[in-house]
Amino acid sequence: MHAHAHGHSHGGPSDPTVVRAVLAVIVPLAVATLAALLWMWPGEVKAGGTGAEGMTKVGGTIVDIDLKPCPRPAAPPGAWPAAEPGAAPRPTDPRRCGNAHVRMEDGAQAGRVVTVALPDGPGTQTFATGDDVVLLHLPGGGPGAEPGPEGSSPYQLSDHDRSTGLWLIGAAFALAVVAFGRWRGLTALVGLAVTFGLLLTFLIPAILNGSPPLAVAIVCAAAIMLAVLYLTHGFSVATSIAVIGTLASLALTGLLAWLSIRLTHLSGITDDSSLNLDLGYQISTQGLLLASIIIGSLGVLDDVTVTQSVTVTELARANPSYGFGRLYRAAARVGRAHIASVINTIILAYAGASLPLMLLFTVGRQPLGEVVTGPIIAQEIVRGAAGTVGLIAAVPITTALAAFAVSRRAARDAEAPAVPQPAGSGM
Repeated sequence: MHAHAHGHSHGGPSDPTVVRAVLAVIVPLAVATLAALLWMWPGEVKAGGTGAEGMTKVGGTIVDIDLKPCPRPAAPPGAWPAAEPGAAPRPTDPRRCGNAHVRMEDGAQAGRVVTVALPDGPGTQTFATGDDVVLLHLPGGGPGAEPGPEGSSPYQLSDHDRSTGLWLIGAAFALAVVAFGRWRGLTALVGLAVTFGLLLTFLIPAILNGSPPLAVAIVCAAAIMLAVLYLTHGFSVATSIAVIGTLASLALTGLLAWLSIRLTHLSGITDDSSLNLDLGYQISTQGLLLASIIIGSLGVLDDVTVTQSVTVTELARANPSYGFGRLYRAAARVGRAHIASVINTIILAYAGASLPLMLLFTVGRQPLGEVVTGPIIAQEIVRGAAGTVGLIAAVPITTALAAFAVSRRAARDAEAPAVPQPAGSGM
């Protein structure tokens, strides 16, 4: 790390004492993170028992669809009057029944057209001619449209193929980031790639291989924090202070989340996915919940800490006479405004993600007390509360560290002897 911070306030190098103190924290942290990353790096992921034996996915394109009336579902007694025999389906029936003719793009049947049944259960997707689709290949036979003497079709229509649309969205996103951020935007994209790389190649495989989710999350969060912050914002004292502030706030977030989970007796099992992980892989769902809180908090924490560190630096540049107290108070006011908006963002994000669930609770007319104390909502409350408290703590911690570093440099520059100007200089 060089001693010249980006955007420093007085034009000189950072105070040597501050640089040594920062290095004394950052270097051991980086070494410990790298050692833990290598030691915990997962090998081959253990196979679970949740997938269908021998099932593979193949791609294709729907070239034609033959629709037919859907069979009327059996109604519970008293739901509605029985319809006349042979009557057409009700106009409000959302299902689409019939067969789809799919040209296979890969697999053993590549280039051929196969016929499969359209899925018609509750909540199934709607398919149309020209759609790129994903089919499941079941070697033992599966539900198909045209059963023959050799059994049913081995293909089952599964989902839309979204790869082309996602590539276009990703390209538009990257173009917008680079066009606006230029070099800084490019480094941000590289940092995003590092984040996804660590999540997909380290965090998820390590948890599936039986490593403690909390330990894996801590190591992954530290690696993401060090790589992304320095890659995006450069090697400087200001960035290092943001790293230290993020680390301290993340530790507080993890401690609060652990205490909250124990206090509320949350198991981490709230849906079929978490139940399957617990049964099929023997993964600690409590540890998984704690790991998700830590990883989820990291993205907001580094935003706050970097903002506070840069704010102090820019305030000192604009007001060289500001000491520690004035720098801290001015930057803290900015931090409070930032926190207020971020908290609202967090709550809206959780509300948007759980909107279908809240609708179900409303339809069921459950009392508010039962809804709030249920495991699903209680888990989100714990997640939001722990993350928010850690977020609030990040402002004073990072602001104080940054103000101290800048004020130390200002005091050193004030004590330095004035450099005599050459005779006849105009300045």
